[in-house]
Amino acid sequence: MPYNDPKTLVSTDWLAQHLNDPDLRILDASWYLPDMGRDPKAEYDKAHIPGARFFDIEEISDQRSALPHMAPPVEKFMSRMRAMGVGDGHQVVVYDGAGLFSAARIWWLFRLMGKTDIAVLDGGLAKWISQGHPVDDSPPIVRDRHMTTSRQNHLVRDVTQVASASKLEDHEIIDARSPARFRGDSPEPRKGLRAGHIPNSSNVHYATLLKPDGTMKDPTAIKAVFQAAGVDLSRPAITTCGSGVTAAILSLALEVIGHRNHALYDGSWAEWGMFDYLKAETGA
Repeated sequence: MPYNDPKTLVSTDWLAQHLNDPDLRILDASWYLPDMGRDPKAEYDKAHIPGARFFDIEEISDQRSALPHMAPPVEKFMSRMRAMGVGDGHQVVVYDGAGLFSAARIWWLFRLMGKTDIAVLDGGLAKWISQGHPVDDSPPIVRDRHMTTSRQNHLVRDVTQVASASKLEDHEIIDARSPARFRGDSPEPRKGLRAGHIPNSSNVHYATLLKPDGTMKDPTAIKAVFQAAGVDLSRPAITTCGSGVTAAILSLALEVIGHRNHALYDGSWAEWGMFDYLKAETGA
């Protein structure tokens, strides 16, 4: 059965049925690693779901931080959303051009800001287009809408909290990177970072939660993936990855299966991998 939950995942058919709802707002949150060779803004300008606004993950971030695309201050988030015509009373649907890759990061960010009426488009733009749904290159008509926020600090962890969780082993730390990066067999895409993973963490590559068409697996299959990686789903979880983007796919999957006690390590390996005083393990 397709996902049709406006707080987690909705299908392309659901979006097509609601496309003209007056209080629907669609965000294109496409973002790619440098080695993917894709320009998300150029692709958006060429073709996007009608009415979609472009959410710039790099710009709508805490640019005071040396770390990549950290969660922005509440005031900046509110200002950017208001300028995009996204505010209170809106149902938001977010998608990306890779299927299900960076959109989950924005789902998590909205929830961090206390906004729960947001869902990821299951399968993203590729599935939307493959099913013959419309795209256009027209800029959206934006009308200002006030937004109120209430930051949910329990949904994010910093390096000190993660170091404590690693030492005490009182959380499941789940890493979304590829097995080769987790083991330390492959170099990190960002220069200057060590190889390996956070001690006492488990590896659930985000792609193992997805079907070949880029949609999320069903809840039973999701649970099986986590359990096969040795994750105890009865314990609180911290998700992590390279820079806090694909970790949100794990967070979304946990939410889908009813695991509510999870937080995301925003700095992820981009932060942990910088500091020699933080232990890094290699191997499986």
